[in-house]
Amino acid sequence: MTLFFSNHLDKIIYSTILLIILLIIRTIIVITVKKIGKKSGTTEARAALIGRYVTVTLVLMAILIEAFILGAQTRDITLVFSSVFAVIGIALFAIWSILSNITSGVIMFFSFPYKVGDKIRIHDKDHPVEAIIEDIRAFQLILRDDNGDLVTYPNNLILQKAVTLLQKDALDDSSIL
Repeated sequence: MTLFFSNHLDKIIYSTILLIILLIIRTIIVITVKKIGKKSGTTEARAALIGRYVTVTLVLMAILIEAFILGAQTRDITLVFSSVFAVIGIALFAIWSILSNITSGVIMFFSFPYKVGDKIRIHDKDHPVEAIIEDIRAFQLILRDDNGDLVTYPNNLILQKAVTLLQKDALDDSSIL
């Protein structure tokens, strides 16, 4: 056992340094995302979701760097990643709408001008929607219309349509009455 550690001490040290650096980067990014979320008035659940996306990305980067630390050749890693990306590419083509909604959810986290409680009008020529935002999730907006009906609207479509703010914090104003 001692022989193993003495032969691979440099790899163990590099791996430990990589782990510490990635944990520090993850912590900084997650704290920053939470601060941005609080400043823009989004829920903690949305900030946690973005934190999970960051964690997955950093883990994938760590696996790639760790492969180099352990001595994998560039051609071997290229072969593995090209094969994996080919399979993932085919799979993602089949589920592109889900990926589109997740990407839209991330964009909306950082730049969506409306928040939970705002009353909005979505200018859809086929079916215009006028409702209060109840929740903003990873795949869709949860809206409550004037009839009390629950409407879900996909995130990728909300970024493609014109939206008008009718009343800020409509939920708070209605609770006063």
